[in-house]
Amino acid sequence: MSGDVRTVLNARYPRLTRAARVWATGWTGLGEQAAFYVKALVAIRVTVVKYKAETLRVVADMGLGVGALALVGGEVVILAVLTGSAAAIVGIFGYIQASSLGVGAIAGFFSAYANVRLQLPLIIANGLAATIGAGATAQIGAMRISEEIDALEVIGIRTIPYLVTTRVLGGLLVVPPLYCITFVGSVITTRSVVILTYHQGAGGFDHYFNTFLLPRDVLVSGLECAVQAVVVMLIHTYYGYTASGGPAGVGEAVGRAVRASIGVSITLTFVLSLVLYGQSGDFHLSG
Repeated sequence: MSGDVRTVLNARYPRLTRAARVWATGWTGLGEQAAFYVKALVAIRVTVVKYKAETLRVVADMGLGVGALALVGGEVVILAVLTGSAAAIVGIFGYIQASSLGVGAIAGFFSAYANVRLQLPLIIANGLAATIGAGATAQIGAMRISEEIDALEVIGIRTIPYLVTTRVLGGLLVVPPLYCITFVGSVITTRSVVILTYHQGAGGFDHYFNTFLLPRDVLVSGLECAVQAVVVMLIHTYYGYTASGGPAGVGEAVGRAVRASIGVSITLTFVLSLVLYGQSGDFHLSG
């Protein structure tokens, strides 16, 4: 009887039934992703106990790169380029906007505020998604279509702790040194642009930078970057672990993973900034 009802509904309302089917498939996929993420996070203890060597190897690959990428320093150089470009833009537009109000000397505020609270989490998340995350998706996806993951399970290796959780922990361990490098690089770049290009005094820039830079902001920004790294690596490993359809399917999985992780990272930056900094943002400016 239910089959007859379904047939009648499909015949009468084809668009409605097609939309309902798409929504049902989407929610099912979302539930599968959530279950996968929970398994990967729960397996952290197993990974730390049984797969320490693999975790260290993944950390080395992420930080310095492998093959031709190792010649240019891997993720370190890529994040340095991204951070330098974004920090230069912060310095240029920050000084222009401050000068339009007649307070060009306050440009150091933008370095302390925009770089730390907004730029660094987004740069690190996008850098991880475009390089380390995409590489993890391609690597795990290639193992899936070549049946290497099935072979690992046959010989008794738990694939989620070995392939997924190691990369999540690797991303988490790589973030602190990368954050320190990008933080120092962003400050130096913005300071250099303001001082050398617009001939502002170094003392004035440093005064306003030190005035508006709160130690709490640095800690919160680092915590936000760590959360971003875990989320990005979870998304990318999921798409690689569930890849299908041969080499073309792996390429499609990489594209979907990058698109999903960048979208989630932008949304997560907005939510975490509102939660961690509050509505006022602890910012007080008085004349």
